[in-house]
Amino acid sequence: MSNTINILVVEDESIVSKDIQNSLKKIGYNVIGSCNNAEEAIEIATELHPDVVLMDIMLKGTLTGIDAADKIKLLNIPVIFLTAYADEATLAKAKVTEPYGYILKPFKEKDLNISIEMAIHRHKKLTELRKERDFLYSIVENKEGAKDVLFVKSNSRLVKINTKDIFFIEALKDYVTINTELMRYTIHSTMKDIEKKVAPNEFMRVHRSFIVRVDKIVAIENHNLILEKDKKPIPIGGSYKDELLQRLNMV
Repeated sequence: MSNTINILVVEDESIVSKDIQNSLKKIGYNVIGSCNNAEEAIEIATELHPDVVLMDIMLKGTLTGIDAADKIKLLNIPVIFLTAYADEATLAKAKVTEPYGYILKPFKEKDLNISIEMAIHRHKKLTELRKERDFLYSIVENKEGAKDVLFVKSNSRLVKINTKDIFFIEALKDYVTINTELMRYTIHSTMKDIEKKVAPNEFMRVHRSFIVRVDKIVAIENHNLILEKDKKPIPIGGSYKDELLQRLNMV
């Protein structure tokens, strides 16, 4: 492999642990450490920070592999569970730790390799997204007059949007879309975060899924807002109606 991947193996059956380590070395990975209990797994992961941890779910002792994974994920290290148990109760507990995969024992080297490569790829992408999000927030939060502009990622670039050009912002599950006259930008964010980024005297939440720029409103029709430039009607949520009417009376 071009770049050595360091793996921590946590398995309380010594024969199984040796077998896993031999398979990893054969494939081309580096076994940075091994142990047979959750407490030691947490210590080694904290000290050596491996690229991936292969964790047996059912470890002997006070703490289980699930307990160890819950601590290790705070170190931003991907965990893959090794288990001979596939019952729903065990998997339900394991899911809470947001593992990067499961390998059922006994396993094949090919399955081991694929699981590790997929975990590394997913972790890399999530880390990149997290960095981009943090960078975007830092730009907006630290820029003087930040509420006059937003920076959004578009086609691998950070693009500046003047907030005066925004017509409305719409929530779509884990994403929001920022709509200007000519462009529509989709970003990974929440409506609550977006509300913090725009000037409250210029924008208003009018529905659970919509924020509008107040000076773009031209009419109210059938419980909908009509915006300039024939943009699509924006529904008015019942809990936002009174505040909206009060705002419109003031402008």
